[in-house]
Amino acid sequence: MALFIWKDEYSVNIVKIDEQHKKLVALLNDLHSSMLAARANSILEKTLTELVDYAAVHFKTEEDLMKDYGFEGFDNHKSAHDSFTKKVGEFYEDFKSGKKIISVEILFFLKDWLINHINGTDKLYSSFFNSKGVK
Repeated sequence: MALFIWKDEYSVNIVKIDEQHKKLVALLNDLHSSMLAARANSILEKTLTELVDYAAVHFKTEEDLMKDYGFEGFDNHKSAHDSFTKKVGEFYEDFKSGKKIISVEILFFLKDWLINHINGTDKLYSSFFNSKGVK
């Protein structure tokens, strides 16, 4: 059972960004499945690392677009990305050091953050980029 089902309402009407969001959703669902299956920590670590690494790629894509097109909300958007990266980095370090295993709390934080970020912060740039011809 998937933790997060992609819906069309999450689309920001930019193909590349939507595809990256779908990949993040798939990685989150992989992490959830690994946790439910009580897979070894090495598998959980690999999946979590992939999720963190792909989030960085995705954030760079969004931030590069914002810089290239002069999006006024860049600073706030980057701040949200930085905050997320810091929080997930803390989860990862706790996991690596054995302080915490991946928990439902972490999974729901990731899911809620992603939904709220897409439907809130990301939707703020959607029409701006579309007006610049970015589809």
